[in-house]
Amino acid sequence: MRVLAVSFAVLMVTAAVQAVVVVFSGSVALLGDTLHNVADALTALPLAIAFSLGRRAATRRFTYGYGRAEDLAGIAIVLVIAASAALAGYEAARRLVDPQEVRALGWVAAAAVIGFAGNEWVARYRIRVGRRIGSAALVADGLHARTDALTSLAVLLGAGGSALGHPIADPIVGLLITVAICFVLRDAAREIYHRLMDAVDPALVDHAERILAATRGVRRVGSVRLRWVGHTLRAEVDIVVGDDLSLLQAHAVAVEAEHRLIHHLPRLSAATVHADPDGREGADHHAILAGHR
Repeated sequence: MRVLAVSFAVLMVTAAVQAVVVVFSGSVALLGDTLHNVADALTALPLAIAFSLGRRAATRRFTYGYGRAEDLAGIAIVLVIAASAALAGYEAARRLVDPQEVRALGWVAAAAVIGFAGNEWVARYRIRVGRRIGSAALVADGLHARTDALTSLAVLLGAGGSALGHPIADPIVGLLITVAICFVLRDAAREIYHRLMDAVDPALVDHAERILAATRGVRRVGSVRLRWVGHTLRAEVDIVVGDDLSLLQAHAVAVEAEHRLIHHLPRLSAATVHADPDGREGADHHAILAGHR
């Protein structure tokens, strides 16, 4: 929440400074960058709502809690990015048809540098914290800010072209900015799609299997399933234990496996561990479920 508040303030100040320059310069490239900065700042609002919802305790209806609200916020972020791309592209195309002189080129260049500095700082802040807490939506928002930083530098090219007597350079750079926004739209959409489809990094599955295999009393590791709920992980795993263990002993092995997973697997909040007996060769302890799997 602190990241969202600070980045919102920084980006809104950056956009306000740029908007003033847009008014008396008429730069469509800077306008596109300003709109993108405003959109980036506003994406903090759905994320803040999602993080607040995610703190609520689980209920009998929402038995896993409200962590998925974060993924819904990610969809809102993707839609905002798409809208900013459409608006920036429209303005650039309109200026291509009807070119206009860009004034106050020095101020346009200064506003572009301010835009780069503000967005790059916000990008690093969001990405660093997003990765630390496991929030795909916050990381996607940070990548969005980083693209804003690069497009702010692109505005310098438009100002330089105009200074050399090529006014068409400004709307052309505006179109390039639109293309850059589309690339970040693709990356953000892919990140959120993976979360909605319960995709995880295969390295996390490998790590979980190694943790389980190293647990005393575990003979083999069966299936391992991981999913993100908001920015925390949930696990469902199968382990094989000796068939000579009592119920209490087998339960103790399962509890120790869960305990080790929670301590050694980053961002894991809970795990369900199912213990199977390692019986005689050819024995199938799940035969009754064969038709259901």
